[in-house]
Amino acid sequence: MKVAIAVLGCTAATSAGVAFRVHAVSTGPVAELAARGAAVRGEIVLTGDPKVRQAKAAFRGESVVVEATLESLDTPTGRLAVHTPVVVFGSGSRWRSLLPSQRLRVAGRLGSADPGELVGAVLLVRGPPTVLSEPSGPQSVAGRLRAGLREAVDGLPPDQRGLLPGLVVGDVSRMDPEVSADFRDAGLSHLTAVSGANLAIVAGAVVAVSRLAGLPLAVRAGFAALAMLAFAVVARPSPSVLRALLMGLVGAIALGTGRPRDGVAALSATVLLLVMFDPGLAREYGFALSVCATGGILLLAPGWRDRMSARMPRWAAEAIAVPAAAQAAVTPVLVLMAGQLQLVAVPANLLAGPAVAPATVLGFAAALVAPLSMDVARLLVLPAGYAVGWIITVAEHAARVPLAGLPWPGGLPGLLLLAAAVALAVPLLRRAGARLIVMTMGTAGLAAVLVAGPVIAPWPPPRWLFVACDVGQGDSLAVAAGAGRAVVVDTGPDPTLVDRCLRDLGVREVPLVILTHPHRDHVGGLDGVFRSGRRVGAVIVSPGRAPANESARISAALGRRRVAEWVASPGARWRFGPSEVTVVGPAPGGMPGGPGEGSTINNESVVILVRWAAGSILLSGDVETEAQAELLRAGLPRADLLKVPHHGSARQDARFLAATGARAALISVGSDNGYGHPAPPTLGMLHRLGMRVYRTDQSGALAVIDQSGRLAVVSRGRTNE
Repeated sequence: MKVAIAVLGCTAATSAGVAFRVHAVSTGPVAELAARGAAVRGEIVLTGDPKVRQAKAAFRGESVVVEATLESLDTPTGRLAVHTPVVVFGSGSRWRSLLPSQRLRVAGRLGSADPGELVGAVLLVRGPPTVLSEPSGPQSVAGRLRAGLREAVDGLPPDQRGLLPGLVVGDVSRMDPEVSADFRDAGLSHLTAVSGANLAIVAGAVVAVSRLAGLPLAVRAGFAALAMLAFAVVARPSPSVLRALLMGLVGAIALGTGRPRDGVAALSATVLLLVMFDPGLAREYGFALSVCATGGILLLAPGWRDRMSARMPRWAAEAIAVPAAAQAAVTPVLVLMAGQLQLVAVPANLLAGPAVAPATVLGFAAALVAPLSMDVARLLVLPAGYAVGWIITVAEHAARVPLAGLPWPGGLPGLLLLAAAVALAVPLLRRAGARLIVMTMGTAGLAAVLVAGPVIAPWPPPRWLFVACDVGQGDSLAVAAGAGRAVVVDTGPDPTLVDRCLRDLGVREVPLVILTHPHRDHVGGLDGVFRSGRRVGAVIVSPGRAPANESARISAALGRRRVAEWVASPGARWRFGPSEVTVVGPAPGGMPGGPGEGSTINNESVVILVRWAAGSILLSGDVETEAQAELLRAGLPRADLLKVPHHGSARQDARFLAATGARAALISVGSDNGYGHPAPPTLGMLHRLGMRVYRTDQSGALAVIDQSGRLAVVSRGRTNE
């Protein structure tokens, strides 16, 4: 009964706090102005770090988003004092150097926040901000220490240079996108999110050294608390870091008193007070990670330490138990964050785990030493670089394991399923026999995936001639051009995805890139073709130059790299390895326009015919009905396979599809794309024409292979959303 009363009391208190916060942000002058989309001038105080966003259009400038508090508004009658949390969107390079706690004067337009967000408005800032104050003392110190760490790692390879600051203090500003993608797929992305786990590593290292020095328990806990305070300064005392610090201090107090149950009570009270003070924390994964990591240290670490002490020195057991317990406790939250059960995450974390602690501790020490001696800091990051190099290698290989992750339902069903799984696993794994059975089955399953899987369905398949990469809503196609070489037709919307596809195919050289037309979903990933040290010979572009800004962006990027840019000419032909590539269209006079600017650009797509000894494929870009009819009049070559135009949109000419004579149709399209691609009428036409349809949204990357003198299509399975 007492427990029920306590739970009801906590629920009532939390509900009251949420209701008060919702009322505060949804009423008042800021909410009223946001509902009208009013233009305003005022002063804000940054409460977070500006985060750079990828621009969706060329030459828009660097776009940033940052959390802030709107402190005052200018009105016709004077200055109105307010205190309302807002989300600020700005552009320009001046935002990047700003730090939390700085006061700025801005002008812009207010907009309503998304439903469920505990902020008063969205502020779209026009022009650069006017800086009114310097950052606070702790924020200034944090900025200098982080800058020192970035300078110290400049001598490391680029991937290590970007990861080490992210691993130590969550600074991912220079992290390689490919490494980020590998971390996400391998279940290691939590390593770069500052949470209780980071503090646990630092505290665990200090506790181990203190234990080795023979210091008493209370002194060890005191040093751990000091180390966490220093870490909070280096990582910037933002709200997320301060919350993690508070959780870590609770764990240190429990460790120092030797009474973990008291620590659990203190943790519970702290969580309740924090949620009442800031109800938005209940929706933040960072807060959940901090709570779970601290709870794991309190509940799991002591028992694990005591059991391991029978087989190793107690100080070593303590150093292993603290971070291991934190990792075990945050795993359920990571499953919900990723939206999938990452089967490879556990072995990946086990392999990467031994390198995380030395990298974090050495990087943390380098940040502290950098202002005093940069030479010493550079020496410290050298072994840290080897450690993060190992983590990167683990992530790269784990991300490419077949069936690395299984979909996990989101929302309440996913939460209930996770709770049921945990409730079943905990009592089951308490028994030694059950643990042995589970470990045996898990090892056998892992061996089947790692060994049998690649043998049964290797990727890329032998003798591949063509691959439609899985890049979501867009096109990125690779045509075999010899060992380690491929012609790339379009690059999809994301550089990371096209780079990953080419890496999987072992492509080290691209003699020719063909950009069918300058729409973002076909050219946005161009930078990815140049990654991984790939050599690029020349780039073919469409005669149509609209949209002009995107075409200019492409020309500028190629000019910087000194790569030749040629305009497609019908009849142009090249031979690369087993492939003969011929330009079919557009005609020199241009193609007929469509019902809108987008259709006109689509109709000017470069159309390619690729021939091999075993057959041929027609790559039709995004041509729509008008251009398809023109290609028919000009004489359309027949092909065994067809890359369906415009991701299978409804604007298809049935005569064009029939004239290709294709036996199979490949559709490069993203799942839940919002455009209705591929359109049901188009799928119906293809089936009526006797074509077998293959789709990247359902089957992942698609490969065309030479199978005993005939073309065959092999699918990889879903790999990207």
